Amino acid sequence: MFPTVREVLALDPVRNGGPRVVAAEEGLDRPVRWVHVTEVPDIASLLRGGELVLTTGIGLPVDDAGVRAFIADLAEVGVAGLVVELGRRYHGGVPKVMVAAAHRRGLPLVELRRETRFVLITEAVHALIVDAQLAELRATEEIHQRFTELSVEGAEATEVVRQAAELAGAPVVLENLSRRVLAYHSVGENPRLLLDGWEQHSRRIQPTGRTAYHADTGWLVTMVGARGQDWGRLLLRCPAAGLSGSGVSCGSGVSDGSTGSGGPLLRWSILLERAASTLALGRLIRRDAEGLERQIHRTLLTALLDGSQPVDEVAVRARALGVGLDRRHLVGVAVRFRDAGSGAEPGAATDAGGAGSVPAADSAEAVQARLRDLAETVGLALREAGLTGLASPLDEHAVGVLLAVRDATAADPALDGLLAALHRLRRSEPVPVVVAAGSGVDSVREARRTLVEARQVAEAGRRDRRADQVLRLPDVGLAGLLHLLREEPRLQVFVERELGALLAYEARHPRERMLATLRAYLEHGRNKSAAAAAVHLSRPAFYERLTRLGRILGVDLDSVQACLSLHVAVLALDEVRARPPA
Repeated sequence: MFPTVREVLALDPVRNGGPRVVAAEEGLDRPVRWVHVTEVPDIASLLRGGELVLTTGIGLPVDDAGVRAFIADLAEVGVAGLVVELGRRYHGGVPKVMVAAAHRRGLPLVELRRETRFVLITEAVHALIVDAQLAELRATEEIHQRFTELSVEGAEATEVVRQAAELAGAPVVLENLSRRVLAYHSVGENPRLLLDGWEQHSRRIQPTGRTAYHADTGWLVTMVGARGQDWGRLLLRCPAAGLSGSGVSCGSGVSDGSTGSGGPLLRWSILLERAASTLALGRLIRRDAEGLERQIHRTLLTALLDGSQPVDEVAVRARALGVGLDRRHLVGVAVRFRDAGSGAEPGAATDAGGAGSVPAADSAEAVQARLRDLAETVGLALREAGLTGLASPLDEHAVGVLLAVRDATAADPALDGLLAALHRLRRSEPVPVVVAAGSGVDSVREARRTLVEARQVAEAGRRDRRADQVLRLPDVGLAGLLHLLREEPRLQVFVERELGALLAYEARHPRERMLATLRAYLEHGRNKSAAAAAVHLSRPAFYERLTRLGRILGVDLDSVQACLSLHVAVLALDEVRARPPA
């Protein structure tokens, strides 16, 4: 914003005076905030710092001690430099004591060897300062206008980052709190050079303050977030090359990591903070809009399932949302967390091999929050895969999607695309999901059937380990059949007949986990060694438990027929326990 001492010396009114730097030439890149003319020795108390002091020296002290004190006072207050016109007080040059004192204090000292009109210097420098301030004001106004437009347009993060980088003429990176790059723009530089080893490099950029410059790495950083919740950082590699013409370093005016009160860094700070505000506002708007849209999606899906609204009305409202259902092939999809503990004995969150499943003891609030997050992820996966459909939580367990594709031949590629997008978006999530699809239909009036089937398949396959495919009804086999029959009284009677004695024994001896032992034995194909390892028992201890199980159940556990019947009963018990009849 301000010219430097070096730039002032290049102005015509100063050059006409024959300037010669006699001390502290290394300080010529100091910014000049104002020009002050004085002929009194005690002027320092009237200055604020950053002034270029002009004098003929006629009022300066005559003794060496007084000259040293004069120079010390000017240096202490932080003036940009001292210019002395020769001819009135000093003729051959300024006193050596003044040169030595200025050199020691690092205060630029300049002689004017010809008579000079100080008023011309002050007018030229002040005009330069005002022009620079107006240019800075215009640049700041452009920054505010540009990002206001981006906010109104709801620009994506990549566009906001691109605009910030182009305005600054330097690379800009948006990262999350884990130092993963969300968006960047390299302004023509090689992106690989910018992003290789980014996480390690970013962790070294630790400035102090919400918006601050890190001098060691040359990056200006601001936090991104709103409502007291930061979710990322926006970084600008300080465009030092663009500032070299003015002789001002990117860190000018910076102290202890702060952004200072002036200079080019202030402009970049304003730019970065406005970009960060635009990003934060955009995320809030999208989240609020997404929440409202998701509510409407849930209303429409619920209406299709329970018939609370006419089907034609649902189709009209969906079309208004941009989801055309008429003359489209519709496929119901259900996405739910894999639940390895659904059929475990009471009190157990998961059974053997249930690592990564959803804990059974989660609070209702935690379950709802997790389901909302999953619904947002599914909606984002739809957009990333370029698909159209209604998506929202179906119940307390699953997120439902009514996928609308061109025709039946497009259904499988669409489902594969949705599954791939979900995997990409959830690759860092610890809890896997099951993705199930119902049979496709060609009418909105049949949409309920495909949605119900998808939900049933997801329920039946909630313990399925196949994460790389979309489950269909044939994929869940016996589990799917038992799920469909879970409220059938005859199935419940069968479970009680096969397992009643064991369940009664477990009610009296819950710590013995006999049902878990039976489950492991059956799931491992009656391989006793593998089953013992699965429940973390020695083989002798496991054999002893099997003997007791046989006595409790009154069956021969070496019998294939008996074990088949027991396995069906255990699977049926899982379904009955998963969702008891109303």
